[in-house]
Amino acid sequence: MTTRDSFSRRNQYAGTSKEITIREDAPVGLRMTVIQTANELGSRPSGLREVICRVLREPRDPNNWSERPNIWCEVQDLINGCEWFEVYDIIEALHANFEESDRGLRENCAAKFSEEINDYFVQKGVGWQLANGKVVARGDEAFESAVKVAPEALDDSGRPTASSHLHEAIRDLSSRPDADLSGAIFHAMGALEAVARDLTGDPKATLGQAIKRHPDLFPRPLDTAVSQLWGYASNEGRHVREGQKLNRETAEFVVGLAAVIATYLARK
Repeated sequence: MTTRDSFSRRNQYAGTSKEITIREDAPVGLRMTVIQTANELGSRPSGLREVICRVLREPRDPNNWSERPNIWCEVQDLINGCEWFEVYDIIEALHANFEESDRGLRENCAAKFSEEINDYFVQKGVGWQLANGKVVARGDEAFESAVKVAPEALDDSGRPTASSHLHEAIRDLSSRPDADLSGAIFHAMGALEAVARDLTGDPKATLGQAIKRHPDLFPRPLDTAVSQLWGYASNEGRHVREGQKLNRETAEFVVGLAAVIATYLARK
């Protein structure tokens, strides 16, 4: 029986999402879940070895011929011995492999693989998610809601530049092995600035200038709060001082807040 046929799945029982505590790591449980899930979905050990060796740029062991136990043990050794960020590269590669295999078939193994991996991420407090074949940063519920709604609202209102900035912010948060936190803040505020310029018809104004020149852009005292957010982002995100180090929580807070404000402006 596979995990997809388990009692909890059949009866739709699920525990509460755990607080995100894992980002720059790939615990043994995740490593084993990746290869076991792929195997349950039809990938033979030799097929898994082919994908993993390609990602890690490692040669196959020519002395291993039998699927089990030899090649399966080799697969376990490969995934357990690689760097944490390479595990997420392997996840993306396996998903792409399933997508290629799914063409013309009824069973969508790529979607099932995503579901299993994402379930693990949520259950174990891993701050990543597999979305559209790419492993990207995952935040708390409020953050996820904000960054999901904002690009849609910006696209619907005909503001692709602002939407692109938000996608870039998420991409910066998702960079491995090190997130580009200052880049995430830069692009998040760039999205706000792009919407403000479009709304006010002031194509060269910074967000701070747009707020001063157009007092109806935000109701008071929210205009002051947004102006201070802009000031913070300019000082801390765009002009990082020597010895200063941004933390991820702050970057996510700024990106999430910018996404909420951008959605508000897009719907005005």
